[in-house]
Amino acid sequence: MRKVRWTLGGAALALTLTAACASASREQDTPPPANLRALDARDVVAGAIVVDFKDGTTKAEFDAWEADWGVDLELNSVESADEALTVAVGVDDVDGVLERIRQHPAVEAAEPMMEVRASFTPNDPHFAQQWNLRMIDMPKAWERNRGKGVVVAVLDTGIAYEDHGDFKQAPDLQGVKFVKGFDFVNDDAHANDDHGHGTHVAGTIAQATNNGEGVAGVAFEATLMPVKVLNHFGGGNTADIADAIRFAADKGANVINLSLGGGAYSQVMASAVEYARKKGVTVVAAAGNGGRATVEFPAAYPGAVAVSAVGPDGVLAPYSSYGKELDIAAPGGDKRRGDQGGILQNTLDPRDVSRFVYASYQGTSMATPHVAAVAAMLYAAGAKGPDEVEQALYAGAKKSADQAWSEQYGHGLLNAEASLASLRGGGLAQWPPLYWALALLAFVLLTLRGRARPGYLNVLVRPAFLIPLLLSTVGAFFLRGWFGGAEGAAGDVVQVASLPLPDWERIIFGRGRTVNPLFYSALIPLLLSLPAIKWRGLRSAMGGLALGFAGFLAYTAWAGAPALAWLPFAFLAKPWLGFNTVICLVIARAMLQKEDA
Repeated sequence: MRKVRWTLGGAALALTLTAACASASREQDTPPPANLRALDARDVVAGAIVVDFKDGTTKAEFDAWEADWGVDLELNSVESADEALTVAVGVDDVDGVLERIRQHPAVEAAEPMMEVRASFTPNDPHFAQQWNLRMIDMPKAWERNRGKGVVVAVLDTGIAYEDHGDFKQAPDLQGVKFVKGFDFVNDDAHANDDHGHGTHVAGTIAQATNNGEGVAGVAFEATLMPVKVLNHFGGGNTADIADAIRFAADKGANVINLSLGGGAYSQVMASAVEYARKKGVTVVAAAGNGGRATVEFPAAYPGAVAVSAVGPDGVLAPYSSYGKELDIAAPGGDKRRGDQGGILQNTLDPRDVSRFVYASYQGTSMATPHVAAVAAMLYAAGAKGPDEVEQALYAGAKKSADQAWSEQYGHGLLNAEASLASLRGGGLAQWPPLYWALALLAFVLLTLRGRARPGYLNVLVRPAFLIPLLLSTVGAFFLRGWFGGAEGAAGDVVQVASLPLPDWERIIFGRGRTVNPLFYSALIPLLLSLPAIKWRGLRSAMGGLALGFAGFLAYTAWAGAPALAWLPFAFLAKPWLGFNTVICLVIARAMLQKEDA
């Protein structure tokens, strides 16, 4: 049997000796910078304000003024009387109330009450050099979650995780949790690293953090599973990797990291990725370092999360591959300006497996573990499967040029904090398509005149209309919260039903990065509405279905459009979606129109 060779892709070893520091100051009387005036909703205490009066203002005085302002102000504490620092809660119109209060001459400051949290900054001495962790908003994300209890399998050259013979544990991996792995190259239970690549990758995922040594890792409370599939030259074969994917899935891994790529399509590999996904494992893989518009395997297999790489400037690195199968971008480094542009981690010296260095690497191999680690954090935060993890990853990603998807960045640049924030109670409903559908409903009803127009509320309260509208815009999203732990056929039903109807094509045609244009069209509402021409009782349901599709397609086009299969040019996606939105509106109007009595 001819074996396909898999390689690591351009990892240059060099010591990083630079450090960075920053300081900032602001005079008390200087207005805040413009970028601080736009408050993040997560930082604001809803309906609460703080008002600071001039010293000496009495409670009797501000009690007399508060009636005109429509608030109930109270001293913040027993120590606040002299400074007259007051607060109010339950304020309905915060902006309007503040505008009135600020006009009073006795007021020194009036502002929304903001939540302040302890900012976690690890004490690892080289953390300042890890621009990659700041790029994906890790300091804030660590306040939410650190990946505890989640197992990430690293399929690579092994990990320097133990003292065994000539092999030693990497100093900055001491204290990290490991579970038993396997060496598929040498067929033994000791998956030790004899190259350095795998240890570097593992460090990005879960390096010991806040231990006063070296550097930090992303999900540093996660557990690592070392699985060696690449030899000391960085090469491997499809049989070992496919075997290892199944091994990791069977042995309890929640996430599999594949910082490797090369070779042609392999059905054995594709089946292994599909097997892992069906077992509830998120598979994350490197897009490749060819610098061309072709995503390499295994990242290109349906079911894998394909990752491209950006440098410190957030722009696609020149070596990074990209293409229609791409899912997301992450920091991979760009060392054209020196080692400080790479990804810094603790790893071994390949010339001496007992010697360790802090090395700066670059590559999509370095980008991939960032995504795998954030996936681990999402599982720890309550995500119940690959679909939910991916939805949160993509929802939180920073969009490129406001595009929902692009061949260079996929759904955008990874942002750990935003992805964790998007994970709500185990179910992730995307509400904008529903809002678009309701707006289009109003438009359709306004175009109907006289006795042909049904009442607005009469339409919305009909279950026959409302249920198809919801199913085609947000799906039965609540099912994931109720039955997200279901397995087997029941779990498959939950996964399907919780998706909007146009996205059922993912189940029927597989999980490619391009979507089937027949599902993202007016075809389904058109075909299902044909029987309603004869059976009028179906018209309300078909009207809801058509409007739901119209809202879904309109939002998809406005948000940047996905990649549609079969279209010869990417720019045709938006016109396709726009045209089919119009067709859906025509169908909805016909279904909702009342015949003159």
